Amino acid sequence: MIINVNKPSGMTSRDVVNILCRVFDTKKVGHTGTLDPIASGVLICCTHEDTKMVELLTSTDKEYEVEMKLGIKTDTGDITGTVIEEKSKDVDEESIKGCINNFIGSYLQEVPIYSAVKVNGKKLYEYARANEEVKLPKREVNIYSNLFLEKNNDLVKFRVLVSKGTYVRSLINDICQKLNTVGTMTNLIRTAQGPFKLEDSNTLEDIEKGNFSTIDKKCGMKD
Repeated sequence: MIINVNKPSGMTSRDVVNILCRVFDTKKVGHTGTLDPIASGVLICCTHEDTKMVELLTSTDKEYEVEMKLGIKTDTGDITGTVIEEKSKDVDEESIKGCINNFIGSYLQEVPIYSAVKVNGKKLYEYARANEEVKLPKREVNIYSNLFLEKNNDLVKFRVLVSKGTYVRSLINDICQKLNTVGTMTNLIRTAQGPFKLEDSNTLEDIEKGNFSTIDKKCGMKD
């Protein structure tokens, strides 16, 4: 069984998997792309024999609606972290709009220190929590589309379509560098993963009640 889950903010992707394990009385549940606890939206999960589809579904492109706060940078890259740098937030809207709308293409993106990527067999966030220095790896990512949505004082919203492995927190950092400022993520919604859309997702409450739709192996919705 493959389910499009609308992950709420405030819980980990693993928390969602644990709930599905309980609901479907199985240990065979996997998700296809981690969402940070602060993030919400599309989390495609596979159960039982369909866990073999996880790797295939993980490779699909993802779309996000992003909100960032200008003028501060945190150690985690999002608003839950500790502020480590402050800079002017007085960047005009046209400059922000132009930078975001033109930030498209492939480039080498630095993986954030607060991530589960392993270096020398150790997860990066473990280095961060131990206050140990480590050289952050870079990965080639693709930004397929990037659209400025609005600016409200120091808060900026945009919608972006990216390849597998792209870190939005790193993208925010790279955009802000071009704007000669700093920023941090305040909200993140995954609006799509491949062909699967947020409007077709199931809440955990509905899944627990047995009122949900599933995805067939041809990537179409079914009851």
